[in-house]
Amino acid sequence: MSLPQRRKKKAEAAEEHPDERWMASYMDMVTVLMCMFIVLFAMSAVDQDKFEALKNSLATGFGQESSETVDTATGVVVPAELVSEEGEGFTDIEIASLELNHLEELREHIRSNLAGDGLEKSVSFTIDERGLTVRLVGSETFFETNRTELSSVATRVLNAAGPPVAGSGYGVSVEGHADGRPAVVPFPTNWELASGRATTVLRYLVEWTGVPAERVGAVGFGSARPLVAGTADSELAANRRVDIVVLSALPEAVRALIPKLQSGELTVPEPGTAADAETVSSEPASVTEQQKTEAAH
Repeated sequence: MSLPQRRKKKAEAAEEHPDERWMASYMDMVTVLMCMFIVLFAMSAVDQDKFEALKNSLATGFGQESSETVDTATGVVVPAELVSEEGEGFTDIEIASLELNHLEELREHIRSNLAGDGLEKSVSFTIDERGLTVRLVGSETFFETNRTELSSVATRVLNAAGPPVAGSGYGVSVEGHADGRPAVVPFPTNWELASGRATTVLRYLVEWTGVPAERVGAVGFGSARPLVAGTADSELAANRRVDIVVLSALPEAVRALIPKLQSGELTVPEPGTAADAETVSSEPASVTEQQKTEAAH
C-alpha cells in the first residue's frame, strides 16, 4: 500500500525588498555636485601662459598692441602701420587748416561750374565753423512769389552745385528761410513756405544731381533766423533764402578754428618751428594724414 503523497508546501511568499528608487536621484545629485566642483577647481587654477597668449591674440585681432602699461591718451587710436616714420602727431590747427583747404576747393569747384553757365552772381558763399554754405539769396530768383516750385534759374544753379557736393562725401543740410512779412494763402505761416522750398531743393539734389539721400536733410526756419534786420527790399531779399550747408564732420573744437584761420588770426606754423602757445593748440589730434583726408571728406 503506497503512502499518500504529501501536499506541496504553498509557494513561499515572494521575498520583499525596500524601495530603492531614491538612490537614482541621489546618485544624479552627487554626480552634478562632483562636476560643479571640478569646474570650480579648473577655474581657480588658471594657466598664466595660456591666458597671456589668449589676451595677446585678442589684442592683435582688435588692432591693438600688447602693453604692460595703461593707455590714458585721448583722441583717435591709430594703428601702428599707419603712423609716419617720424611718429609725429598733428595739431588741431593743422587739421582745421586741411579742412579749410578742402572746403575752399569745393567752393571754387562750384563757383567754376556756375561761372561756366553765367550764374556766378546768383549765389553767395560762406565758410565758417559749420562748413561751407552755398546761399541762394533772393527767393524770387529761384522761386515764384509764395510758391515752392523751382524756377529755371534755380535748376541751373543746382545742376552746377549738386555734382561737386555729391562727390565731396560731406553731409548736407538744406535750410529754408523767409523774410519777416506775414505768410499768405496757401501757406498758413512762413514755416510751411520755408520748409516747402527747402524740401524742393533737397529732392532736386537727390533725384537729379546724385547727392546720396542718406547724407542730406531739409529744415525750415521760417523767419526766425534773419541775416539782416530791416524792412527794405534789399534786406527782405537777403533774409528770403535757401542755404545749402555742406557740414564739416570734425570735432567742434577743431571746427571752431576754421574762421580764425580764414581771417588770419591763426596761422599754421612751418614744419620744424616751435608753435606759439597762444597761436597753435599744443594738444596733438592723434590722426594720420590718411585719416585727416577721410575726416575732411
